[in-house]
Amino acid sequence: MLRPYQANLWLLSPSCQPYTVLNPFAKGAADPRAKSFLHLVEDVLPELVNLNAHPHHLLVENVAGFESSSTRQLLLHTLRRLGYTTLELLLTPLQFGIPNSRMRYYLLARTSPFEAHCLADEGASDKVWRHIPGRGSDWIDPRSGSIEGVQNHVDSLRRYLDESTGDTRLHAVPDRVLEKWGRLFDIVVPSSTRTCCFTRGYTQLVERAGSILQENEALDTTDTFDTFLRAMADGDAKAVDILKPLHLRYFSPSELLRLFCFAAPGDGGSFHWPPGVSTKSRYRLIGNSVNVRVVSELLDLLYS
Repeated sequence: MLRPYQANLWLLSPSCQPYTVLNPFAKGAADPRAKSFLHLVEDVLPELVNLNAHPHHLLVENVAGFESSSTRQLLLHTLRRLGYTTLELLLTPLQFGIPNSRMRYYLLARTSPFEAHCLADEGASDKVWRHIPGRGSDWIDPRSGSIEGVQNHVDSLRRYLDESTGDTRLHAVPDRVLEKWGRLFDIVVPSSTRTCCFTRGYTQLVERAGSILQENEALDTTDTFDTFLRAMADGDAKAVDILKPLHLRYFSPSELLRLFCFAAPGDGGSFHWPPGVSTKSRYRLIGNSVNVRVVSELLDLLYS
């Protein structure tokens, strides 16, 4: 079925549920959702190699956690048996100066060897790189403590935000959500240099779905929430009004497009959605995507 296409490049992003650290019941290769990917790698790809109709380049993307899975071991074994050279990486957009934490596993494979600097200093063939070989260094999370001589430059979120319309209701978090779940949000401000990973459940879920923006940086977030929680405990029916001066809102789809590098910072609208795509669908599609800048760097490495 794939033979007539004779595609030179395969881009593969198998279901992440069997591997995500957020799933306490992750089963790896034993999970039924892993079967289609394993069939493609273990059955279809060898057949195409025998027919000389196989891709010469592959790029696999998945969540951090895939690197410790049994699926990864089966993938490596098959690719190397078929004559592919492989290179594995764990990368986050923060390493490229983009204020979004989205650690992802990537595997590059090709039928020709990688450049020498990509293989030097490996020791073992199963090394998982934490930076692109020859380009930069490992990401050091500043929250884990400063390390002398290591500096990470990340842009502030302000560069990625829409121009203010003066309407604080635009993308505002509903009062009922703030009242019940507000304390669980990851809240950032325009001067922040980090947002947490945005998922397809953004605006629908609270925990681990993505950061929300506090537009008013003059107010202390913790103090304001402490006051709100005390008012709630005292039975104040209008306690949620205490949070309103923070101007809490969701990031807009256009702002997320910039954070995912589908558009450049400051770009007002060069990316165009197909007609009829709802706002909810836009959030789901963006949150399920990869960062364009990171993948473009990897494709450059794959073909260099």
